Amino acid sequence: MNDWPEAWSDENRGPRYGRGSDGAPEGARAMRQVRRGPAAPQYGAGVPRQPSYADGGYDDAYDSGYNTGQVYGSPGGPGSGGAPGPDPRPRPNWGRRIKWTALTLVTVLIVTSVATYFWADSKLRREVDLSKVIDRPQSGSGTNYLIVGSDSREGMSKADEKKLHTGAAEGKRTDSMMILHVGDNGDTLISLPRDSDVEIPSYQGSTSGKVYPATGRREKLNAAYAEDGPTLLVRTIEYNTGLHIDHYVEIGFQGFANIVDAVGGVQIDIDKGFKDKWSGADFQAGKQTLNGQQALAFVRTRHAFAASDLQRTKNQQKFLAALAHEVATPSTVLNPFRFYPTMGAGLDSLIVDKDMSLWNLASMFWAMKGVNGGDGTSMNMPISGSTGGNLVWDKAKVKTLVNELNNDQKVTVSGN
Repeated sequence: MNDWPEAWSDENRGPRYGRGSDGAPEGARAMRQVRRGPAAPQYGAGVPRQPSYADGGYDDAYDSGYNTGQVYGSPGGPGSGGAPGPDPRPRPNWGRRIKWTALTLVTVLIVTSVATYFWADSKLRREVDLSKVIDRPQSGSGTNYLIVGSDSREGMSKADEKKLHTGAAEGKRTDSMMILHVGDNGDTLISLPRDSDVEIPSYQGSTSGKVYPATGRREKLNAAYAEDGPTLLVRTIEYNTGLHIDHYVEIGFQGFANIVDAVGGVQIDIDKGFKDKWSGADFQAGKQTLNGQQALAFVRTRHAFAASDLQRTKNQQKFLAALAHEVATPSTVLNPFRFYPTMGAGLDSLIVDKDMSLWNLASMFWAMKGVNGGDGTSMNMPISGSTGGNLVWDKAKVKTLVNELNNDQKVTVSGN
């Protein structure tokens, strides 16, 4: 009985190995795949015969590219000779990236600017109500700022008073007064000597609201501030000059020193060295950078000069213009580590009128920077002489000066 199935009889197997056949093996050319004959149904009648390799069924139905080295999902592959497939990662759209980066930066800049504006605006001390000033002259062209440096020791410890040589006097007085006119024909900075002889006019009390009549008494200009503060000072200046004051700015000792330190010091060229034990000044001639303590001594010194008050006002003008220039430089404005401390120190220290905006304040500092750069004029109020130790203004020159400022004309008057 034959052990091979019918489809695999000895007659159709051909030469074979390992079963006593003495036939020689064929070469590789003749080594074809085994060709299978019809197989007996395994699952009963009616089951179709499965395709064989020889029939080509597997080649047609299941060959998906393995024989050519092709990878599923790609019409071509390495060595296939077909067209290259699409890059699985899309190329970056640089135009879109740049656009979104720029949009993000602009948004951050706007948000930061708005936040900085409201932060700074909230720190301004709007404590002076100029609406309480009575009988005011008519406003002219341009904007007039009254800038006052007081000897206020607000917030200072005993150690601070000793370090800054301020003394411990109670209350506060004006150490310096300046009018800054900002207009289209050049900016003008005018110092008003504290010893100026002026008439105290009628005025309305800043706290009582009571109107005090004029008595014709004459005082030093800084006495007006000592008597009833900023509103009487404004009223007295307007009455004695005829110039309308639009905004008021005041800074004390401590605030002034803090601003100078916040910007990293201010460079100034001192024409002639001087010493003053009262202010603590001890300066050599030449260019040098002053810190807060030194700067305060520089602007307060008066005993070291023959024309004490006039020379001091010139020093004050010179230093304030240099300070404004330093505050407005890119190294301060564009450096947040200097800009915010400077803004904080300055705004915490300034006392301004109720109508003062940050734009007004920025305009004032920018104008002072321009004066320092030679784009404007700085001068003392014209003086004609003195009486009883007080400096008397030159009435004719003052009238011309005020007329030019009110009409926003270029100033032709020179001061002392």
